[in-house]
Amino acid sequence: MKQALISVSNKEGVVELARELLALGFNLLSTGGTAKLLSESGARVTEVSHYTGFPEMLDGRVKTLHPKVHGGILARRDLPGHMRAIEAAGIGTIDLVVVNLYPFAQTVAKPNCTLEAAIENIDIGGPTMVRAAAKNYAHVTIVTDPADYAPVLQELRAAGNTSTETRFRLARKAFSHTAAYDGAIGNYLTALDANGHRAAFPDQINFSHVKVQNLRYGENPHQEAAFYRDLEPTAGSLSSYRQLQGKELSFNNLADSDAAWECVKTFKQSACVIVKHANPCGVATGETAEAAYRRAFSTDPTSAFGGIIAFNREVNEACAQALTQQFAEVLMAPGFTSEAIRVLSAKANVRVLEIAMHSQPNTWDSKRVGGGLLVQTPDFRNVRVQELKVVTRVQPSPAQMNDLMFAWRVAKFVKSNAIVFCKDGQTLGVGAGQMSRIDSARIAAIKAENAGLPLVKSVVASDAFFPFRDGLDVVAKAGAQAIIQPGGSMRDDEVIAAANEHGIAMVFTGVRHFRH
Repeated sequence: MKQALISVSNKEGVVELARELLALGFNLLSTGGTAKLLSESGARVTEVSHYTGFPEMLDGRVKTLHPKVHGGILARRDLPGHMRAIEAAGIGTIDLVVVNLYPFAQTVAKPNCTLEAAIENIDIGGPTMVRAAAKNYAHVTIVTDPADYAPVLQELRAAGNTSTETRFRLARKAFSHTAAYDGAIGNYLTALDANGHRAAFPDQINFSHVKVQNLRYGENPHQEAAFYRDLEPTAGSLSSYRQLQGKELSFNNLADSDAAWECVKTFKQSACVIVKHANPCGVATGETAEAAYRRAFSTDPTSAFGGIIAFNREVNEACAQALTQQFAEVLMAPGFTSEAIRVLSAKANVRVLEIAMHSQPNTWDSKRVGGGLLVQTPDFRNVRVQELKVVTRVQPSPAQMNDLMFAWRVAKFVKSNAIVFCKDGQTLGVGAGQMSRIDSARIAAIKAENAGLPLVKSVVASDAFFPFRDGLDVVAKAGAQAIIQPGGSMRDDEVIAAANEHGIAMVFTGVRHFRH
C-alpha cells in the first residue's frame, strides 16, 4: 500500500486531499494539528508517533525526525541495497509528502512579534522532510503548495502515479520554498541587535522572487530579460496585474507601467497619468476618467504617442472611445466595463491591464550597482498642507494651494531634476532628468508653449531646492505665480528675495523627492 505523509501549516484543501488519497488506496500518516483535523473530518489517519513508536516530545519540536520517516522518504527504489536496508529495519516507503511550513514570515510581520515567538515559528522537521522528498524526486512526490493538490490528484487517478516531469517540477518548487523560508529567517535574525531591537535593514539580505515570464529582450534587443514578482506580491502593485488583452509585455512596458501606476495611485480624485520613458508627460484630475485623460493628454500630445496610460477609476465606454484615438502601448485601471473592453478590442495589440487599487508600498526599493545592491525604504512621504511653510510676502490662495499640492504630488514621480508647471489639477509642462535645474525649468516652459498651454497664473513644483535664483526667474518669467519646493539651499534667502521681487508666493515643504 502506498503511503502519504501530510503535515501542513496552511490547511487549505487538505481535508479534501486526504479523502481523495484514501479513495485511491493510500495509507495516511500525519502529525499534530493536521492529524487532528483529518481525524475529526472522518479520514483514517495514523499519527506519526504511532507509526514510529516514538512519541512527540519537546513541545512538538521533535515529531518527524526519525529513521522510519526519513528512511521511507529517502530510500531509492531502484537500488536493491536501499530496499533491503529499509525492509530489514521494518521501514515502509513513503511515496507522497505533503508539507508546508510554519508561518514564519507572517509571524515576524506582526509589529508586536517577540524574538521568542519568531524562534518558535522556525520549522525544523518540515524543511527536512521537504528537502528529503525533493532530493528523492525520482521516486517521491513532494507537494508544498495547495494549488498543486488538484493536478497531482488528477495524475494519480489517471496513471496511479505522478510523472517524472511532475515530480521534478514539484521538487524544484520545494527547494525554492525552503530557500525562501530560510531567507526570511536570515533577514529577520540578522536585523536584530544584541538587545533584540530590529533594524530597517538586515546584515545579510535575501530576496525571493518568482519568474512571471521571459521577456522578448531587455531595454535593447541585444539584452536578455525576464520579469519576476515578489514571492508574496504587494497588494495593488504592478506585479498583481491581470492582462485582459494585447501583446506580451516588454521590459520597457513594465518599467514604464510601474512608474505610471505608482503615480496614479496617489490621487484621491479621478486621475489619469501618461508616462513616456519612465517620466509623467501628462497628469490630470477630472470629473470622470475620460475628462482626466483628455486633460492629461493635452499636456504633451507628442510625448504621449506610444505612452503608458494609467487610471485610478474604472474605464467606461466613453473613455475607451477617447483612448482609441491615439496610439498607446499599455492601458491600466482598476477595472474596465464590458463596453470598454469591446471598444478596446478593436486595438488588439494594446496591452490592457487590470490592477486592484491598493496603496500599500513595497517594503524596500532596490537598485543594482556593480558588485552590489542599493536598498532603501520606499518614498511614500506625502506632505500635508499644514506642514507647508510660506516664506514669501505673498500668500498662496486656496486654489493655488490645491494646485501646489497637485504639482508636488506629480513632481515626486518625475526624474530629477524635476520642474512641473500645473494649473487647475492639470500638468502644463514637465521638465525632467536634466543635469541642471534651470534647464529643466526652460524645457518645462517650452513643452507648455509647444502644447499651446499658457502658463499665466500657473504654479510650479521643484523636486529639490533651487540652488540659485536663475531657475526661479525662468518660471516666474513664464507666468508662474506660486512655487512649491523643499527649501534648504545655502541661497534660500536669495531665492526668497527673487520670489518677493517677482511678487509670487512660495512655500517650503522641508521634504525632497529626488528620483534617479
